[in-house]
Amino acid sequence: MSDDEEELGEEENGDNLGTYEGDRNEQNERHGFGKATLPNGDTYEGQYENGKRHGTGTYRFTNTARYIGEYLKNKRHGKGIFYYPDGSKYDGEWSENIRDGNGTYTYPNLDTYEGEWRNHQRHGKGTYTYAATKAQYVGTWREGKRQGPGQLLFNQYRYGGKFHDNYPKGKGRFIFKNGYQQNGEYYITSTADEEDSEAPPQVQYRWIARNVTATQQEEPYDLDDDRPATSRSQGNQFFID
Repeated sequence: MSDDEEELGEEENGDNLGTYEGDRNEQNERHGFGKATLPNGDTYEGQYENGKRHGTGTYRFTNTARYIGEYLKNKRHGKGIFYYPDGSKYDGEWSENIRDGNGTYTYPNLDTYEGEWRNHQRHGKGTYTYAATKAQYVGTWREGKRQGPGQLLFNQYRYGGKFHDNYPKGKGRFIFKNGYQQNGEYYITSTADEEDSEAPPQVQYRWIARNVTATQQEEPYDLDDDRPATSRSQGNQFFID
């Protein structure tokens, strides 16, 4: 499961509560520790309060997914670990069944994201680590995408600057381990397909190098620098599908 897809839902109490074995209160509600098999085949083992999952427990889905953690009035709330059918895992904070707060998501390819979440998406400050290369993005996120100040860290160098919709934009610097840095700017331009008006435009990201200097102390970037690149004629460029 992608980390920004809708979360798996748990069977809620209704007219058919399934089977239950465990403690009850004076009103004959599930209360204390118990084990339940829900009508859809899911199972829950853990704490109840006044008929609802409340406290710590383990919920197992029929599709092999499972949640181990805290509940509040039938909802995942607090700290918990969710194991997804595709092998991915989220270990962190929840708010009313939603990944919200701080947590670590491990993807099927073993990439990881550790940081802040909002409404199931990477949002706030966080670090994404690519398992295959050990490269990292450390910075800010918005609605699941790299957005705002951040750094891309590689073995021999790193890039620091502003990001927009996952890609670098505006002023930045490549900092090398030999004590030097290349200063410049990334510009974004788009080209429409003249033969197919309905085709999405091809987006081009161009790096304009300004100069090379000795490595300097980190400085904040101008997050409002959105000047077009039409007047620039030099620099390296790459394309994104």
